[in-house]
Amino acid sequence: MTASTPMLVTFVVYIAAMVLIGLIAYLRTKNLSDYILGGRSLGSFVTALSAGASDMSGWLLMGLPGAIFVAGISESWIAIGLVIGAYLNWLFVAGRLRVQTEHNGNALTLPDYFTNRFEDNSRILRIFSALVILVFFTIYCASGVVAGARLFESTFGMSYETALWAGAAATIAYTFIGGFLAVSWTDTVQATLMIFALILTPIVVMIATGGFDPAMVAIEAVDATNFDMLKGATFVGVISLMAWGLGYFGQPHILARFMAADSVKSIPAARRISMTWMILTLAGAVAVGFFGIAYFSAHPEVAGPVGENPERVFIELAKLLFNPWIAGILLSAILAAVMSTLSCQLLVCSSALTEDFYKAFLRKGASQTELVWVGRAMVLLVALVAIALAANPENRVLGLVSYAWAGFGAAFGPVVILSLLWKGMTRNGALAGMLVGAATVIVWKNWIGLGLYEIIPGFILATLAIVIFSRIGKAPSQSMLERFDKAESEYKSV
Repeated sequence: MTASTPMLVTFVVYIAAMVLIGLIAYLRTKNLSDYILGGRSLGSFVTALSAGASDMSGWLLMGLPGAIFVAGISESWIAIGLVIGAYLNWLFVAGRLRVQTEHNGNALTLPDYFTNRFEDNSRILRIFSALVILVFFTIYCASGVVAGARLFESTFGMSYETALWAGAAATIAYTFIGGFLAVSWTDTVQATLMIFALILTPIVVMIATGGFDPAMVAIEAVDATNFDMLKGATFVGVISLMAWGLGYFGQPHILARFMAADSVKSIPAARRISMTWMILTLAGAVAVGFFGIAYFSAHPEVAGPVGENPERVFIELAKLLFNPWIAGILLSAILAAVMSTLSCQLLVCSSALTEDFYKAFLRKGASQTELVWVGRAMVLLVALVAIALAANPENRVLGLVSYAWAGFGAAFGPVVILSLLWKGMTRNGALAGMLVGAATVIVWKNWIGLGLYEIIPGFILATLAIVIFSRIGKAPSQSMLERFDKAESEYKSV
């Protein structure tokens, strides 16, 4: 029995378990609300871990440890920014969005919420926001497919082309079958697997290098600046890494978890659980990359794969330091991270195509059964496009994710925040914010740059556009103001 056999068995068992959960969720899926939002039935524990797992993609176990391995602790600014952004999102957005979506037509998707919140009879908000979701999420889905392919490629020696399909197939299967409930329940299992892997692995790596003090000495011997939080840092560079936290306010797959909570009363407990999980997993990912420096400096003979692609540092450490059966479980955590995020993104794209195009424009009288099957068909369609985009084996996970993260953060973030906090916001303000946010990200990324992460100018200009166009246009209707006040009153009473 080769070393890869236990890992293959572990992967197969894990994937089979996820598909089984999908089948159980299938039996609970009766209508489009069940397929898209799980019938708004998630308790605080599932809401918390599902939000965390859907957020932290393959980047958590590949991109972040790889960045720390190459540049040292200075790359952890991004983790600090993410923690701050996620906490503020839970604090200011989660509960209010749960209440406001219910009061505004029981909205199932963000485009649906925007349309109802601003009484947009022209439906231009629905069309544009759904297009933003499809464009940026297809890129995001492609990054998940790349991460899954890299995992199968390096673990089982597959060709990239074969690994591409192997990595995506299981996620497509359970998302197709079970919809939101399958995605949320599997997220909970996957989040548990991820935290187990990211707490255990750095401890074992540290022990393998002789303990904490010898590991620190070895890391310093490689490069003393590995300990410097400001290594090679500029003000613009640090701000750009911290600004990743701004992205949380506009991520549809995370916001969907808030909308799906069984009650606004579940949100505070979910916030505490989710933030604890997030801090521990991010710290673990940083520690894997950091102590990996010490391990591979002491064992240069096995450092080849990591030298070629630093994003493999967690994969290689798991394979080298653990029994193959345990390594299989640990490497399943990467698959869990990839699958949890990819499944959420596929479902949000499917929701946009089904609820915001098919139902809204093509088949207004479609039955619930028809809509659920259209949703499943859309999962397949988006998945195939993402696989086609991921076919280039030179893709890097972090680069693809940063572009999509900025696109959502700037296009939707200011619109979501202000729609929940400011009753004077209007349809024209929302549309201007989306247009300016999305356009700024694209223009800044491709033609301006200046070393500044494109989410910052996008977020600032989108916010200004919302305020200006809400002020100069027609004021909100009385019914808009009354709905806002009623929802805010309910939120504050809880």
